[in-house]
Amino acid sequence: MEKSIKLADESELKAGLAGNSDLPTIMLPVTKESVYGQEAEYLKLWEVDPELGKHFVEGLVDNFQILYFDYEGHRLQHPNPENLTPESIVKDFLTIADEMNVMKFSYYGYSWLALIGLQLAIRTDRLESLIMGGYPPIDGPYKEMMVVTNKTHQQALKNQNSSVIDEQNHIGPEKIDWDNIQVKLDTNQTKQFVTLYKNLMDFNDREIQHKLVFPRLAFAGEKDTIVFGENFGNVTVDIVGILQKNKQELEHLGWDIEILKGHDMDHTKAMQPVTVLSLIRPWLIKNLNITR
Repeated sequence: MEKSIKLADESELKAGLAGNSDLPTIMLPVTKESVYGQEAEYLKLWEVDPELGKHFVEGLVDNFQILYFDYEGHRLQHPNPENLTPESIVKDFLTIADEMNVMKFSYYGYSWLALIGLQLAIRTDRLESLIMGGYPPIDGPYKEMMVVTNKTHQQALKNQNSSVIDEQNHIGPEKIDWDNIQVKLDTNQTKQFVTLYKNLMDFNDREIQHKLVFPRLAFAGEKDTIVFGENFGNVTVDIVGILQKNKQELEHLGWDIEILKGHDMDHTKAMQPVTVLSLIRPWLIKNLNITR
């Protein structure tokens, strides 16, 4: 079943529900639409699954009901520059759950959608479990991401009318000069993420851990360290370093922590279904007491 749902900003998002309603529900806001042809070949250059969303749903639907939608894709098409706050996103997600008649659910998010999972967890009692991929549950790099998103937005403003590389140019990752790359994006797209991180500057992710009283898993690839060049503020976002540093403390707090091994297991590789499903599917089955 698929349904178009009106969010608080009046934009409409397509969400779907798949699987047996008697089974526990997993909310997947990372379910990107499949792409084909030239666009698919371009994604493969970056080792990105062009059917990422479809493969996530197919990989979980035998054991769970899946509530799926592409929130990032929606916000790129329908930016919310002034109001993309943790509160507004959580409200969107709960609206989606309500409209699809889902009361209790588990949540899997990756990268910034993982940090939204943490925000969701402290604002509702409807979560049954939480999986955060590619973003640490404590000591999250909020300040570093504020710098990166702010610099990205400044570039977008500066490059609106100039002919620079944008995100649609089909060149492979090996040909990009990451220290000097310039972006050309819609300024509303970039501003909304500045708004998001600005609203997280005072958030203390250690102080809320006692509120998390359900199964929790956090993971990252062992090469998930992103060094940004001068154009992005010369900051390092060391996802795996933070996770490794706090692994013992997080496990004491009740988190399961996994570092995905592989010399190329970076932020992008560690979000692909072939990698993620082999980790989260057995974890969900075990922690939600599913009989295979």
